[in-house]
Amino acid sequence: MDNETLIHICGWVASIGLILGYLPQAIQTIRTRKTDGISLPGFIMMAIGCLAFVIQGILIGNIYLLITNLITFVCSVIIFGIKMYNDYGKKR
Repeated sequence: MDNETLIHICGWVASIGLILGYLPQAIQTIRTRKTDGISLPGFIMMAIGCLAFVIQGILIGNIYLLITNLITFVCSVIIFGIKMYNDYGKKR
């Protein structure tokens, strides 16, 4: 196995692992709309980090970095929206 093939395998394994590790929380939050145990500052920082990795993935042409973090960024934004609605929207 050459070095480039190993790099691609590692990229796909990392992408799949991160997405499958993050997606269950996103799906559960979207289904139940429960966000009591979710840290708002934590999700803001996660979204910022994912967005930075999306930009880096575009700049260096790394498809694994781009796709993985684009998916997690979208999930973070959705959860952030639900969290904001639960914490501040219901009080009005």
